[in-house]
Amino acid sequence: MPSESFRIGLVQMSCGPEPEENLQQALARVEDASNRGARVVCLPELFQTQYFCQREDASLFDLAEPIPGRTTERLAAAARKHGIVLIASLFEKRAPGIYHNTAAVFDADGTLRGIYRKMHIPDDPLYYEKFYFTPGDLGFRAIDTSAGRLGTLVCWDQWYPEGARLTALQGASVLFYPTAIGWHPAEKAEFGEAQHDAWRTIQRAHAIANGVYVAAVNRVGFETGNIRGQSAPGAGLEFWGGSFICDPFGRVIAESSNDKEEILLGEVDLRKLEETRRNWPFLRDRRVDSYAPITNRLLD
Repeated sequence: MPSESFRIGLVQMSCGPEPEENLQQALARVEDASNRGARVVCLPELFQTQYFCQREDASLFDLAEPIPGRTTERLAAAARKHGIVLIASLFEKRAPGIYHNTAAVFDADGTLRGIYRKMHIPDDPLYYEKFYFTPGDLGFRAIDTSAGRLGTLVCWDQWYPEGARLTALQGASVLFYPTAIGWHPAEKAEFGEAQHDAWRTIQRAHAIANGVYVAAVNRVGFETGNIRGQSAPGAGLEFWGGSFICDPFGRVIAESSNDKEEILLGEVDLRKLEETRRNWPFLRDRRVDSYAPITNRLLD
């Protein structure tokens, strides 16, 4: 049975040009987090490579793998070896021409408990994800694990309260957001602080509005989208780290630096969900009879 409290670990890491080296680094840090008491460990978005979406290049579809597949076998083995729940963001090859940005959830016995396919796909300068990823078709999901029911969304999803709400309503106690977000170097001085603050604020708001823990794990370091020696054109991206864990009232209980690789640890106490929701009963007071128009793009 899931316990009332457990420790989660977020692996804030930099990513180099060689996928195998990144995977080995990630597995070593998963072991480190487990040795430090983490029962649930989450890796950042697309951790096996530098952020390749800085360009549109059809040859990079070759980086994708099926789920289950070779990489998921290794991740499952790590979860089983350390007796942890492991959340990993992967470039999924579903079928010829159909690829997803997918979070896979492995239980402590190595079982693949479920996957979540990223629903919101951005298309911004140096974030050309619509070229690579088909939008998710599984909906928002909470997945049962030995640590309880967990939700996982991915990066751009973190800006949308609808995704957080629908996942929380399924009983998730923690919303995990594996992430790859950074600054354009030319924009950092003028907009960097505000961008980072908005990112942190919106996710804390998800915790408050839904009475759940939120755990956001980002990569760190400057990247040019270098894959096996070939970089993308442009000025690159500076990933801002800042991984954090907040409680059901949005209080940050652990936060990492903006420029260092770290294992971030935080305690989840499920009794706080009950306490917070009793005193701030946002879910109780929802007017579910009045929300149907939310499914419209705009209201004239």
